[in-house]
Amino acid sequence: MNNYTSGKLSSAQLLVSGFLGMIALGTALLMLPFATTGGISLIDALFTSTSAVCVTGLIVKNTPTDFTLFGQIVILILIQIGGLGYMSMATWIALIAGRKIGISERVLIKESLTISSLEGVVRFMKGMLTFVLTAELLGIVILTLRFMKEFPFDRAFLNGVFHAVSAFNNAGFSLFPDSLIRYRDDLVVNLTVMALIISGGIGFVVVNDIWERIRRKQKRLMLHSMIVLASTAILIVVGAFLIYFSERKYMFTENSMETTILSSLFASVTARTAGFNTIDYSSLQPATLFVTIILMLIGASPGSTAGGIKNTTFTVIIMHIWCTIRGRKDTVIFKRRVPESLISRSFVVLALAVIFINVITLIIIDIEHTGFQNTMFEVVSAFGTVGLSTGDGGARSFCATFSDISKFIIIVTMLAGRLGPLTLFMALLRQKEERIRYPEGRIMIG
Repeated sequence: MNNYTSGKLSSAQLLVSGFLGMIALGTALLMLPFATTGGISLIDALFTSTSAVCVTGLIVKNTPTDFTLFGQIVILILIQIGGLGYMSMATWIALIAGRKIGISERVLIKESLTISSLEGVVRFMKGMLTFVLTAELLGIVILTLRFMKEFPFDRAFLNGVFHAVSAFNNAGFSLFPDSLIRYRDDLVVNLTVMALIISGGIGFVVVNDIWERIRRKQKRLMLHSMIVLASTAILIVVGAFLIYFSERKYMFTENSMETTILSSLFASVTARTAGFNTIDYSSLQPATLFVTIILMLIGASPGSTAGGIKNTTFTVIIMHIWCTIRGRKDTVIFKRRVPESLISRSFVVLALAVIFINVITLIIIDIEHTGFQNTMFEVVSAFGTVGLSTGDGGARSFCATFSDISKFIIIVTMLAGRLGPLTLFMALLRQKEERIRYPEGRIMIG
């Protein structure tokens, strides 16, 4: 009996419901009179809440000027809950209160964090809490000390907390109107923010695996961890080189070599779903925007605070293509064979993402009559929960100029990107048990 007829929701549907509940609560809080400096419409409050819960960073209101301290704190809390997952937050509260975690809750945690097994879920969650608190506290201390050179302690502390939490959760919300452009040549700010982005983006399964191998003095990591670490390093380096190559005769001509390297690295790291920027994306070359679109689509790692189709999905697809054109029967990565079911799932995720992005882009272009590249950049940024934007000519995102219907479409896109296209479609479509298997047919392809 399927979930609809039994009256029970599937794990995917429960995850979607949880995110929708958090977004609704955030919208209500942001619409309170003391949350903004000049009021806010329902669609803009809904957009901001969704962007925070989905840790995207696209903004239709200027965060530092249009929201009061209360509103900024609400956004910060939504970022923290959204980045780590509402199930993670609820579990931590339950553990602190001494309550036992049931089987159904463990299944939801497994689904939300893409953990492979129910075994050791509670221990995993405790380790995850320790890592999150340690990483964010280090980021807060370093950034607060740096900002104290420019601001009084209370303001420096607020900036430190906000940007550390936003960076670790790959959200991209900033309390500076120009994001981090003013700090493009600041080594401390750049390295700290990049370290937080990468730490939040590699996934808690990888962090746990590294810690367990160190604790047990074992050398070999899980295949998943090796793929994540290798692909993360390669994508950052290749992305930085391509961005530098595209802009070397344009935006970077007036910068020193140190600032150019730092800006290229930061742009490559932040494109993998973080959303902060130290360069003006409205002035970038089309080739740079195209490279950034690819990086945003790929995203970071499963079970992390980031979005996109995930670097593991991308790696499996690339390696399957490579092995196929070399005439190999199996797809092998680090001397391990990848199951056919994972290969099929990877291609489905990519296909759904590409189809979804193109359809949404064409719909918004038809409604808003905007340019193709800027519109697709915004849609991919929303789907990848990145937050980078070519801008509206001011301190807001390009989508701030959209009509309410187009803003709502971007809201749906952010939600689809945060949950994952496969999870969303599984939640929306009726799941049927296969009782009939048809005879195999032959089709000519290629």
